[in-house]
Amino acid sequence: MKQIHSVIWKENKWFVAKALEIEVASQGKTEKEALRNLKEAVELYFEDNKKAEVVPIKKPKIQDFTISFS
Repeated sequence: MKQIHSVIWKENKWFVAKALEIEVASQGKTEKEALRNLKEAVELYFEDNKKAEVVPIKKPKIQDFTISFS
């Protein structure tokens, strides 16, 4: 078994779920659906990439920061 962390946010009418350890994301009309779709996408990712490694992440935090640009 592999432990995968995810982050979920809302974009317009859709919820987006993104895995943190690998570059896989999905979406759904609800948070639950987005997470279920992400789980399926991650499982398919590992089916196609059997040698893919999961970089362990411990206690991830989401933090905001501000940038300036012109």
